[in-house]
Amino acid sequence: MKFYLETYGCTYNQADSQIMAASLEKVGYQLTESSEEADIFILNTCYVKLPTQQKIINRIKQITSSSPPNKLLVAGCMVDIDPQVLERIAPQASWMGARQINSTLEVVEGMLKGEKLRKTGHSYDVKAGLQKKRFNPLIHILQISEGCQGHCTYCCTRFARGKLQSYSPDALLEEVEGAVQDGCVEIQLTAQDTGAYGKDTGDSLASLIEDITEIEGDFRVRIGMMHPESIMRDLKTVIKSFENEKIYKFLHLPLQSGNDQVLSHMQRGHPADTFKKIVHNFREAIPTLSLATDVIVGYPTEDDKAFQDTIKLIRQTEPDFLHISKYHHRPGVASSHLSEIATPIMKGRVRQINELKTNIAYQSNQKILHTIQNILITHKGPRGGWVGRNNSYKTVIVDDAPLGEFITVKITEAKNTYLRGEVI
Repeated sequence: MKFYLETYGCTYNQADSQIMAASLEKVGYQLTESSEEADIFILNTCYVKLPTQQKIINRIKQITSSSPPNKLLVAGCMVDIDPQVLERIAPQASWMGARQINSTLEVVEGMLKGEKLRKTGHSYDVKAGLQKKRFNPLIHILQISEGCQGHCTYCCTRFARGKLQSYSPDALLEEVEGAVQDGCVEIQLTAQDTGAYGKDTGDSLASLIEDITEIEGDFRVRIGMMHPESIMRDLKTVIKSFENEKIYKFLHLPLQSGNDQVLSHMQRGHPADTFKKIVHNFREAIPTLSLATDVIVGYPTEDDKAFQDTIKLIRQTEPDFLHISKYHHRPGVASSHLSEIATPIMKGRVRQINELKTNIAYQSNQKILHTIQNILITHKGPRGGWVGRNNSYKTVIVDDAPLGEFITVKITEAKNTYLRGEVI
């Protein structure tokens, strides 16, 4: 029997798909690149933003119109966030929620018998240590926890992922050791909020990072997104753990808004100065740090002054990577009771912040031009060349290089989204 797997969304969702694929292959199912020849079509969904929601809905309609409706298994965040819409557009499909992926084999075997199975709700099965089919054999995604402690008024993902569940350090370390032995050269720590790791168990992110870096082998570790409120409690120890040479000097710290009133309305749990303090302390200890942040433009209570506060804070902190989202109502969230701002205002603000983003990123990369960098090559570029990351996790493209190796390059070109290097 063959299955086809299509995945949308974050690194965490990618790891969920890898677990699903491994659990099926373990008992003899075959992953195919052709959806037409598959007996089961698994669609692992993301639902964090409205454009993604629309893409997912259109894809489900396309699948059900071109193949038997009972062939489709919808997995991931949509299942627990918007079951009414899913029932309307795919009434014959089977479902499996984001915290039910341990049921993959059960659901697939039931579908092949003609059953319609639906696994929803928040199981607290542990994902640490589960076998994964790595889609890139050099990169291992390590899910350190699931769920969060936040109550953000605009976020529907927490309805799918639930409350924080941190995984055992011993299980996580064993997983990393196995990945390194398999030849992985990059370990990606991922969670809805890596900074919250251990808040429910008494463990800590800093200790986990330190233990991982003590594992023998030449590899790098990327730490995923962390909430400012979570990391503030352990700022010094986390910064210290980032100083290890195995850790990419890369911090993903979502801002969302630079205005305290809007942050309060969002229930982010901290003022804008907290974000500034964290960034300042990290950069003071690690001058080569790359900063990634997220901003929501047009939250319903964001007036012109609030937006300018965000612009001001971005200018002050100069993030290397800026992810911009237009605000849209999401199913079941508190902010959906508020009135959305006018479309022309939204477009104007997005245009302004996009121009700032491009300029900051370009100027940041220009500072690296003509420097010598150590690069880890992880994959072949879709448009040619070979793609790697420097110690600050910036993308560097070279004409030719060995996969999985650290190489030394001179940066010869600097764009706003990538660097180009010449192998020395």
